[in-house]
Amino acid sequence: MAVGESVFPRMPVIAGVRIGVASAGIKKPGRRDLVVFELAEGASVAATFTKNAFCAAPVTVAKRHLGAGDVRYWLVNTGNANAGTGDAGLEAAEACCRGLASRVGGSAESVLPFSTGVIGEPLPVERIEAALGAAVENLDEDNWEAAGHGILTTDTRPKGVTRSIEIDGRRVVLNGISKGSGMICPNMATMLAFVATDAKIEPALLQRLLADATERSFNRITVDSDTSTNDACALVATGAGVAIEGEAAVAAFSSALFSLMLELAQLIVRDGEGATKFITVDVREASSQAEALEIAYSVAHSPLVKTALYASDANWGRLLMAVGKTPIEQFDVARVAIELNGVSIVEAGARAPAYSEEAGSAALAREEIEIVIRLGRGEWRERVWTSDLSHEYVSINADYRS
Repeated sequence: MAVGESVFPRMPVIAGVRIGVASAGIKKPGRRDLVVFELAEGASVAATFTKNAFCAAPVTVAKRHLGAGDVRYWLVNTGNANAGTGDAGLEAAEACCRGLASRVGGSAESVLPFSTGVIGEPLPVERIEAALGAAVENLDEDNWEAAGHGILTTDTRPKGVTRSIEIDGRRVVLNGISKGSGMICPNMATMLAFVATDAKIEPALLQRLLADATERSFNRITVDSDTSTNDACALVATGAGVAIEGEAAVAAFSSALFSLMLELAQLIVRDGEGATKFITVDVREASSQAEALEIAYSVAHSPLVKTALYASDANWGRLLMAVGKTPIEQFDVARVAIELNGVSIVEAGARAPAYSEEAGSAALAREEIEIVIRLGRGEWRERVWTSDLSHEYVSINADYRS
């Protein structure tokens, strides 16, 4: 179940990136669950990671290796999060890095590990090591879609986005894939995302651009208000193409990167566990960014709002509740106005005179719903994207370990 159609795009080659996919049988036999990215020597690499205090072992190891210098490989496994596994989990993540390094003639520190799947289970290192050879043999520039499938867990479809722009008369290409369907309320990124460009960008600038794009894309989505232990978003600039230097070039690249990452983030919401609707919560006229986001997430996180949206029930009192429960000082509800897909339901803090139950129900019957909330307090505007809460969400998560 997912909202809207999504066709994985034909990804152009990114010079300096090869991808290998294999089956390690980590959770299910025969499933492609191991992905290796080979990155060009001298490439710039940036990453953002979860802020969950119980961050997974691969997150800890990836941070350490990223700080050590030359990153040449990303190693991704699904089916097992290697989170909540203590020192044994750290050793398991390091062992996988050593295993890949031994096959490619590099150092363990040149490998960034990423894992996703069940929390609290020991990582089956021997299965991963046994499949590394096949993944390395499979390395190819044209394996983006295979990788999109290889990183999935409860997702129903792979998620890929590509962008091509012109800077200084030369083409710059960006490709990205992401995975995530549940446990989505990132505090840095999403479950997992991998983005590559052939541009040449200095590491410090690359990290800054990634952090900015992450904040405005992956940090604006929620499916169930839960931040994963394994969230990671990695970006590589291989240096094979145009050097991104100067204000105009940086602005153009930054815009393309943000556009790509926002689409990847929204694809995750569209494929949220049990999702039948894609919802935009647009808060306007707030007195600050923090205020706008607090109200947006109050609405987007509310089980009562999300179940009403699933049922196409125009119970707009739940929206008032979600807006009003936020702890905002001197909040004048008489200034609040709310619209559902252009239908005015609340004006001056009360039911809009022209509103009818039929119009509200018709607006909510659509797959895509925009909730616009005007606070009448200032100039700030923020948007958050979420999904509804269905019976299928409960079923998926009740049966997740089966």
